[in-house]
Amino acid sequence: MSPEVADVLSRDAVRLGLTATDQADALRQCGAVLVEIGAASQGYADAILEREAGVSTYMGEGVAIPHGTDASREHISRPAIAVLQFPDGVDWKGKDCRLCIAIASRSDEHIGILQSLAMVLSDKAKAQQLRETDDIDTVLALLAPTDDEED
Repeated sequence: MSPEVADVLSRDAVRLGLTATDQADALRQCGAVLVEIGAASQGYADAILEREAGVSTYMGEGVAIPHGTDASREHISRPAIAVLQFPDGVDWKGKDCRLCIAIASRSDEHIGILQSLAMVLSDKAKAQQLRETDDIDTVLALLAPTDDEED
């Protein structure tokens, strides 16, 4: 069974109010958080840049979902996501990206995570809250609601 976002998103993986000089800097920061929280090694962080060079992970609504290549999965120690917010935006090949949700996943477990994220991000008001909030609890409540927080 696929892990839910609540199972793979921890408070220490949410970083708000960041700045990035460019897309590559934002991607490096995404990889660094996944390494820092113990979800992946530097090999996976490097593969995030490699993946982006081949296929853009920009999803729309100011959100990108960076992840490594299939070959880099061996560098993942546990499934996790990291949420990095760039309130001033990052030029993402001509698109304005304000939120990166980096995923570390060893198998198809990321499919369930992506489905959960898609549900939240398809709600324009919730996507806007994620792009603009300065409160980690708001991010956690939106992306990984507990049973009593769900609609």
